[in-house]
Amino acid sequence: MKTKAPSFADLFVETSPQLGGARRTKFLSTLDRLIPWQDLKTLISPYYSAGKRGQQPYPLDIMIRVHFLQLVYNLSDPMCEETLHDSLSCRRFVGLTMDSKCPDETTILRFRHLLEKNGLDKQIFELFKQQLSKRGLLFSKGTIVDGSFIEAPSSTKNAEKKREPEMHSAKKGNNWHFGMKMHIGVDKATGIIHTVATTPANVHDITQVDNLRRPTDWEVIGDSGYLGMEKRESADPEKVTYSAAKRYSQRKKLSEGAVADEKRLSSIRCKVEHAFHRIKVQFGYKKVRYRGLAKNTARLIMLASIANMFIAACYESRSEVSFG
Repeated sequence: MKTKAPSFADLFVETSPQLGGARRTKFLSTLDRLIPWQDLKTLISPYYSAGKRGQQPYPLDIMIRVHFLQLVYNLSDPMCEETLHDSLSCRRFVGLTMDSKCPDETTILRFRHLLEKNGLDKQIFELFKQQLSKRGLLFSKGTIVDGSFIEAPSSTKNAEKKREPEMHSAKKGNNWHFGMKMHIGVDKATGIIHTVATTPANVHDITQVDNLRRPTDWEVIGDSGYLGMEKRESADPEKVTYSAAKRYSQRKKLSEGAVADEKRLSSIRCKVEHAFHRIKVQFGYKKVRYRGLAKNTARLIMLASIANMFIAACYESRSEVSFG
């Protein structure tokens, strides 16, 4: 069934700032410019081969772009198919014309499973990091660490009559959270994510410090949840400087100079919050989409890869303004 040509109303919706069409077009244009599509195709192509008989798969270029569209808008497989049918800007982004057939939800699901099965999410993350390193954007010897909750459904109204066994509950302040945690280590200077780890929500942040620190780092910075990280058995305080922000209740007893030092530390540590903002707010991944840690981890690693390209672009634009 051929797709009808767009009406003037359709084109208005896709380009109208008031209706958000122009904003989506601008965002997808930026995404198109930042992602190294040809390198991704080279990486994935050995795992994506055409069958000898039956219906041939969609071109790899299209499927990669469909997957990235699904990631940045946090779409389920059926919703991704629906979006491709409804949005002209999304069709243009993935390389489909108005009369092209869209990949259905099963095709989208199979491609996602292909990436998960072969661990391509980790390979893509490393590929992007290598490119950023060549651009001189992973140069500091310091790491900022932090963890954030990714919520999961706590309801037991399902076939098993129980909660997801790989997810757990944890309390932060006066609030309880059920789900998983995403732990990241970011470059102190640029805020680019260099390491990602995931755990159930009840695993304390401080246990992941060694997993998030690069071997060459001589400084680790964290929030008040990392107080005492230099006292762990695996810590190396002779070679690494560990800095954790004081709790607000402790700041009341500090001198004026010590408070100024805390503010300076907070201004450095905030880079890790920018990375979480990209993943959880801009890309909308505040809640898990799949059951279990493995699939959600694969998605979070892919989102971290995309977030890095945006963070790098922002850092380079600021540097041009500062020095140019």
